[in-house]
Order: sequence, then structure tokens, then C-alpha cells
Amino acid sequence: MWQVQVETPLTITTPKGFQASGVHVGLKRKRKDLGLIWCEEGASAAAVYTTNQVQAAPITVTKQAIQASQGRIHAVLVNSGNANACTGELGLSHAYTSQQALATHFGIAPEQVVIASTGIIGQPLAIDTLLAGIPQLMPTNDKDAASDFAHAILTTDTGTKSAGQQYMQGDVQISVCGVAKGSGMIHPNMATMLGFLTTDATIEPDVLQTLLRRTIHRTFNCITVDGDSSTNDMVMILASGAAGGAPIVEGTDEALAFEQAIETVCQDLAKQIARDGEGATKLIEVTVKGTQTDEVARMVAKQ
Repeated sequence: MWQVQVETPLTITTPKGFQASGVHVGLKRKRKDLGLIWCEEGASAAAVYTTNQVQAAPITVTKQAIQASQGRIHAVLVNSGNANACTGELGLSHAYTSQQALATHFGIAPEQVVIASTGIIGQPLAIDTLLAGIPQLMPTNDKDAASDFAHAILTTDTGTKSAGQQYMQGDVQISVCGVAKGSGMIHPNMATMLGFLTTDATIEPDVLQTLLRRTIHRTFNCITVDGDSSTNDMVMILASGAAGGAPIVEGTDEALAFEQAIETVCQDLAKQIARDGEGATKLIEVTVKGTQTDEVARMVAKQ
């Protein structure tokens, strides 16, 4: 019934309704450092965040935005080069300022913008530099734009990380695609990594949140590089509904197929992150059998 169709390459602009952009504005010396994912009609949004007790300003602002918008998001703004973490009230002010600036630029409400930052911890964000770069973000749906975004979110990664999956829901083709960064200090429950998934499936935010959380537990939360945790990081999924078809309802065959597609993409991205861990020379996969629960198996594997 569910025939998987894989095209190469799939990018975050493959799902209908999404555009992207990535530019160099000066937060880093040479490389791209400001990226945007844009959904003109708005998308259902869900996210899972770091469990670190110290959480950076962008995490706070993003949580508030998803709650205030009831999970309907138009834009994801991401900067690299500076994490805006451990920067106090100034950092929180900078996070709100960047959110407001992007909202003004595109004529949307601030709560329809989520933000993320990655890079140096403990130093104030060069907010004037970031604000001056926002007008340079001109999203399109071509593969070059998706690549530009993937490069704009990198820190010490040796290369971009992307994955995608397509399958048929009846006579409707559904795409699930993702991009990620992460290198060093990878011991999730969302640690030192960012992941952004796009899909053109039709699904409500609360159902999307449930499926994402389960998937993250089986994928990103199973990897480790050096056992540390970080302050900023999250995995987010946006669903535009632009493919058409009936809304996905939890507990149905449609939901199972959709969750399997998310898991395939997340597992691919998680392995790419672990393989690219700072100083890593090998990727080791551990299989544990005979435990009564998956949670015990995860604990054993990480030991």
C-alpha cells in the first residue's frame, strides 16, 4: 500500500510550499552565516529542545512563538557564528529584536517567526550585523537556495547534512526532508545540534508534536559523540499541507507511514552528525537485544 519513492537529491525545498535562503552577513569571517526557511501560507510546527538546564535565548523565544501562534509558523531564522547563549537579558533582547525584524521585513506577526542560533557561547550577538543582513534573505524554492541554507547553519561541521524521503498517501505524494548541523558535544536529548524538517503533509500541530517527539527519542536521542550537552539546540518540523490530501490523524495507517518517513530522515541525519563528530574517525552502531524496554536498551548502548 505504501510505496516509498526516493529521488536524489531531496532538499528542504522539495516539499511543496517551502522556500529557503542562506547568505553571508559578517557574523563569520567568510562563510554563510544567516539562513531562512519560509512558508508563505504558514505551516504547522512542532519542536523538541535541549534538556540542558541552561537554555539559550533563541530557545526561549521559539518556545514562546510556537505557543503564541498555536503552532502556525511562517519563518525560521537561523544564524551561525554566535550562539547567543549565556548572554543574559541582553541576549534575550537581541533574540526578540531579530524575530521582530524578520517579521517586519515579511509583513507577518512576530509569533509566526521562530529563531535558532549556533556558534560561540558567552559572547554578545552582533545584532546590528544580523539586522543589516535580513534584507539579503530572498527565499526561493530551488536546490541552490536549500544548499545555501544548509551551509549557513554550519559551525565546525566538515560539510552539510541533508536527507529526504517520499511516499504515496493514496494518490498524493508526500515529501519529508531535513537538514541538520552538529559537530562535537553530541549527547542529545537535543544537544549541540540543530535539525530542520519540512513536509507538505496535512497535519495539525498537536499530532505533529506527538509524532516528532516519539521519532526523536528513537533517532537523535540515540547518538553520542563525547557525552556533553549544549544550550541551544533543537529539532523542528514544519508541515505546509500543500500536497493536499486528508489530514493525518494519529493511530491511522496514514500516521504510521508518515512517522516512518520522519524516522527515516531523522535517522539518516543523526548518523551523519555522529559520523562528523569533532575528531571522530569511526561511526559505531550498537545493537542491544533482550531488554524489557527500549529505554533500558538505550542506557546499555550508551554505556
